[in-house]
Amino acid sequence: MYKASRGYPLFAEWGPANIRLLNIPPSCQTAFLVIMNGIRREDEEQLMPSETNNNHKNAGRGLSPRAYVELEPGEKYQPYIAAVESIPEFTFKAAFFGILFGIVFGAANAYLGLRAGLTISTSIPVAVMTVAAFRALQAVGHTGNILEANLSQTIGSASSSLASGVIFTLPALFLWGVAPDLLQMTLLALCGGLIGVLFMIPLRRLLIKGEHGRLPYPEGTACAEVLVANEAGGHSARFVLYGLGLGAFFKMLTSWIRVIPGEVSSALPFIKKGQLAMSLSAALFGVGYILGPRIATVMVGGSLLAWVVMIPMIAWWGDAFTSPVFPEITTLIRDMSPAQMWTRYIRYIGAGAVATAGVITLIKSIPIMIQSFRIGTRELRQRVDVADTSVNSGPDRTDHDLPLKFVGYALFAVALVMALVPQVFGNVGGIAVRLIASICVVVFAFFFVTVASRIVGLVGVTSNPTSGMTIASLLGTAGIFLIMGWTDLTGKAAALTVGCVVAIAASIAGDTSQDLKTGYLLGATPRRQQIGELIGVLTSATFVCLSVLLLAKTFGFGTEELPAPQATMMKLVIEGVLDQQLPWGFVGIGIGIALVCELFKIPSLPFAVGVYLPVSTMTPLFLGGLLRGLFERRAKSESDAAVYRERGVLLGSGFVGGEGLLGVGIAAIAFVQSRKPEGIGTEWLGPHWLAESVGLIAFGFLIAGFVRLVRRR
Repeated sequence: MYKASRGYPLFAEWGPANIRLLNIPPSCQTAFLVIMNGIRREDEEQLMPSETNNNHKNAGRGLSPRAYVELEPGEKYQPYIAAVESIPEFTFKAAFFGILFGIVFGAANAYLGLRAGLTISTSIPVAVMTVAAFRALQAVGHTGNILEANLSQTIGSASSSLASGVIFTLPALFLWGVAPDLLQMTLLALCGGLIGVLFMIPLRRLLIKGEHGRLPYPEGTACAEVLVANEAGGHSARFVLYGLGLGAFFKMLTSWIRVIPGEVSSALPFIKKGQLAMSLSAALFGVGYILGPRIATVMVGGSLLAWVVMIPMIAWWGDAFTSPVFPEITTLIRDMSPAQMWTRYIRYIGAGAVATAGVITLIKSIPIMIQSFRIGTRELRQRVDVADTSVNSGPDRTDHDLPLKFVGYALFAVALVMALVPQVFGNVGGIAVRLIASICVVVFAFFFVTVASRIVGLVGVTSNPTSGMTIASLLGTAGIFLIMGWTDLTGKAAALTVGCVVAIAASIAGDTSQDLKTGYLLGATPRRQQIGELIGVLTSATFVCLSVLLLAKTFGFGTEELPAPQATMMKLVIEGVLDQQLPWGFVGIGIGIALVCELFKIPSLPFAVGVYLPVSTMTPLFLGGLLRGLFERRAKSESDAAVYRERGVLLGSGFVGGEGLLGVGIAAIAFVQSRKPEGIGTEWLGPHWLAESVGLIAFGFLIAGFVRLVRRR
């Protein structure tokens, strides 16, 4: 059983069985258990109300028990801050810290997504960092409250969703050799982000208010509890700060001053061209801890299949060939290194597996998509029929949205910009192509925003099938372009940019839904949060896209450093429709792998991503997941296990932020100097095997520090 502390509601019946029953995503389990049961703090006196934020009657108390259950007919939810109370919410410091932390975590997520094919939710890290910043300001007489902190995380978390859509699609343009400039990337990001937020606004009353208790919105509810817990005196921010410092420091050692290697590898004896490797990456280790043991094990399993089984099999099969095997045109298989075989063959197998897994995810989601779309459109019709289109005629500030007229005009303006401004879709032809592309964006975005906003309420942002939705958009758009005869590189680029805008819209709609749920529970003003989301999009788009450009110029995409798996998958989908010329034998193997995974109830998308990515990327991720599994198994009580999960997730988020931010910084330095930082080099360590051994020892110290911080009393 979980032990409740002061300030937390006690639901003793909630435990691991309920987690399994509700299919809560692994990355949300910690927060969900915190919500339902509370966690034990090491210092009981820290749970006393903080002087910083106790300027309302509920200071020091937890959320109402009605925050977690369906309301009775006619019952009205009473938020943490009552609707009749008026405390500062949209302030300069809230917006400033939201923008600042949004830029930091947005750039870090862009780096992580290009390297590992996934991103993390940053609402909780941004929230706890904001609370820490407010406490620091208290020394100079500036206090903050819980609604300001919520507004800050609303602004800050928008950048990560925007980064997801950008890195899942636009790197394909670089792979085609038609790299977009900063202006085009920023315009695409802005259009997608604004469309996602605006389409979500009319759905708030139905999904957040009307479906309260039926749609749990796990990350949004977790963020509300974290903010309440920090107001009561919790010190979660220190774990994020520790993680930021350690992640940046270790990245500096491996990639800036280069005193230790960034990767260790070893050939496998008796297995032809078999190889194991591990990237010495704090960020990947942290991501593994966040994902948990099951998903981390599935992903490393896919990678081991590729590097220990398939590469040796291809080497054995192609050893007798006297001519290159398509798509390679110059080098014989027997003359290739394992890395070259991964580049020329395994990536097509992995891309086929990832694309198939994404389509399977989409097919599984069709029933709930149709239901969500029907409910959403019905709500929109009801809202349009209301005479007062400002939708703010109610007495409660907690029920005030941005006016529907504003939403409609803003959406029309965005659509007009896409159709009339050539820089949005780039050099894709005349007004006819841009007009059709804009119509595709609006249609697909409207459908998938409506769908995503409801799906994340059930399964969380982590399980939002953004890849599947993007694939569906690309298939539809590419099919239209095929009929129109636009099958050249220009048509491919136009189809991809449509997918980019839709991906960003669907991703940020899920984030907006979670943020509005947090605000609903805390008693925030929806209109101010919606403005905050728009500000988050407007202020972070340029920095996220600039980060991607810097990473492209420094490391390149499709490399071992930045494989960009999702974008490669999108490129494969478009080429399959418009070119109809692919190495279908290798792609077919990937399709078969995904189908076998589904047959044996193995999560196909994580496994497929593991097949695509280098084994060096998956190894530290597996170690992080394994460590979390060990903590949970050996914890003396379930309350201790919950503490270990919470601290580890925050530390892992800090690892991602620290390494990602320094990675972007190194890319910026390399761009300015026109070369990568050479650093000291590892020659001072002597032989290569000794340098790798020292690197492993250093990584071991990093893990030991992680363990000590998580387990400290």
